[in-house]
Amino acid sequence: MPTFSIVIPVFNKEKFVAKTVESVLNQTFSDYEIIVINDGSTDASENIIQQFNDNRIRYFSKKNEGVAVARNFGIEKSSADFICFLDADDYWFPRFLETMNQYIQKLPEQKVFACAIEIETKKKSFAATYSIDKKSDYEIVNFFEASQKECVLWTSSVAIHKSVFEKVGYFDTKIKHGEDTELWIRIGLEYPIVFINKVLARYVFDVDSISRKWNYFFEAYTFDKYALQEKNNPKLKQYLDLNRFSAVIKCHLNGDWKTANAIYTQIDLKNLSKKKRIFLQLPPIVLKLLLKLQLYLTNIGLGNSVFR
Repeated sequence: MPTFSIVIPVFNKEKFVAKTVESVLNQTFSDYEIIVINDGSTDASENIIQQFNDNRIRYFSKKNEGVAVARNFGIEKSSADFICFLDADDYWFPRFLETMNQYIQKLPEQKVFACAIEIETKKKSFAATYSIDKKSDYEIVNFFEASQKECVLWTSSVAIHKSVFEKVGYFDTKIKHGEDTELWIRIGLEYPIVFINKVLARYVFDVDSISRKWNYFFEAYTFDKYALQEKNNPKLKQYLDLNRFSAVIKCHLNGDWKTANAIYTQIDLKNLSKKKRIFLQLPPIVLKLLLKLQLYLTNIGLGNSVFR
């Protein structure tokens, strides 16, 4: 049985998937299996994947049902105790698995591990910013406190024990936007996070990717799932309010005032910074200009997102 099962969902990633798979094959730690799920790609992704000749690669092809279903399929097929995810347009640095294994051995009682990431834009690459005090080479953190800036968990930066999914469940396939972050919430409610203060993975920033579109935000269903819990969990409430802020901003950009107002009424404004409270009052034309500026600055490595 391998130490790690690496789940790579692929949908029309012919430009990126070879580099992604190669980043795994180039790891200094070799005890793993790669589970590639071709989620109904219509481009040359399948041909590219099948050119790799390594017995650690397990390839599956299925009809397109979305990334949540594909990742869940990979979890079910996995045979290792620890599961990692790697998006087909991201990649790892060579010591990712070696470092993860080092801390798993060092902290055997812990179940959820994550590393710092680097963001690659067209102009430059830069390290993500976290709300974590760096006191040593790793910190054991509360998910909600540590995710006030960049989310401390990210699909291509984690190693999670299989028992965690047995306890909290898999990716919720009813959620189309932010299904990964919703799973992190469930994990954060049950487990501390071992955050490794080393950049071991790279996220390829694409200004046209779905995570940067104006209609990408938590759906009402996601907020409703935690309506009771957040009343008695201030940390969860603050984290959800930060995501509500993002949802309201994007609804304003889309002209969806009904949804924006419904979400806005659920926000405790004390959980938002003064800057964010001001943003909620700006007209859409100003928001659009600021968003374009933020995307431009991010693309050249200077921006920090205000549209959480």
